[in-house]
Amino acid sequence: MRYFFPAFLLLTACQTTAPATETTSTPAPATAAPAAELRGTKWLLHSLNGQPVTSADGKEIYLLLSATEAQAEGQAGCNRFRGPVEPAAPNQLRFGPLMATKMACPDLPIENGFMNALNTTRTYRISGDTLRLYAEATTRPSAELHRGQ
Repeated sequence: MRYFFPAFLLLTACQTTAPATETTSTPAPATAAPAAELRGTKWLLHSLNGQPVTSADGKEIYLLLSATEAQAEGQAGCNRFRGPVEPAAPNQLRFGPLMATKMACPDLPIENGFMNALNTTRTYRISGDTLRLYAEATTRPSAELHRGQ
């Protein structure tokens, strides 16, 4: 009987499964990915006034707000643009005068719509990887952009 006790300890010390009395917890539900940052993210144009947008020549139409300066830049379709941006308060956004090159191309109607959306933007919302720009007193976004790679 003297050897029974140490053998019992040895067997219980090597146990690899949880005892039956111990409860196992269910895994935590997956959390949604955090929203993309407004600044420092390349935002690709997806739609204007609810209509899908695709570039005729395959160029990315995008908006990029500097992470360190109050500047915006991007590709509007035919031309590149750059100018000041003023985040006045949380979820508010105004673009200053945007300077653009003046080349003509088949995407000029898209460009004009995108530049108009930027010029009239007063508020924005980010939901996951989607940025929506709103003109003053509207509930429908004038532009919807998705986070680029």
